[in-house]
Amino acid sequence: MSFRRRPIHVGLSARIHHPVPDSQGIHTRTLQVLEQSIAQWVQSRDVLVLMVPSVLQDGILMRSNIRLRDYAEYLDGLILQGGADVSPLAYGETPLQPAWAGDPVRDAYELELLHEFMEAGKPVLGICRGMQLINVALGGSLYQDLPTQCPTAIAHEHEDYDRHVHSVRFSADGQFARWFGGEAGGAVVSIHHQAVHRLGNEVIVEAEADDGIIEAIRWKGRSFVCGVQWHPEFHHHGDGGLLDCAPVLDAFLAAARH
Repeated sequence: MSFRRRPIHVGLSARIHHPVPDSQGIHTRTLQVLEQSIAQWVQSRDVLVLMVPSVLQDGILMRSNIRLRDYAEYLDGLILQGGADVSPLAYGETPLQPAWAGDPVRDAYELELLHEFMEAGKPVLGICRGMQLINVALGGSLYQDLPTQCPTAIAHEHEDYDRHVHSVRFSADGQFARWFGGEAGGAVVSIHHQAVHRLGNEVIVEAEADDGIIEAIRWKGRSFVCGVQWHPEFHHHGDGGLLDCAPVLDAFLAAARH
């Protein structure tokens, strides 16, 4: 009799779409979704991906006592996907523009989720917004808007969306440089107008863009907690012009196996 090894179970945080005023049908409801590309990127390593819904203790349909802590105990790792801005309120600032107010509801859900996985010693990988959230959770802050607060910065977002790229370089003697085999880095898909400003506690820089904007971070604590500002899920296999991000995914999954 042969036994198949249990696949790694990775949780993916939900993007939250709130009801749209004066709408009809499905848009009158709160939607929790995942972006297909991120799920497929993780599944490329024969990983079982499960989206973790928010758990509202005062919800209308409270049918069990399941908590986010239960997901942290059951799953092997967590990926925080991209999406809406992190609210400046989460790091003690007032939004400079209404459009930069973010989503405090999603912040509260993902901050609790991140806390539970870190408490359980499970690995966490943050993508774009997810990296920013990790930094905020550890006491750091963000630039609310790069074009206005860092006018010398290169363009980090563009109407081309997933076709907009810029280069990054890994920190000398950093973990990313070891994973990727050197400091050279490469071209990455960039879609963000906010970025890490003040680093959180025990957070170190693992990569920067040519303008000095932080593009990857790592927590120096007891478990694997890393974030990248770019979108590795948009780096299509075989595209020689973009950085092959397999090393960071493999490092995350290796931590999940243990």
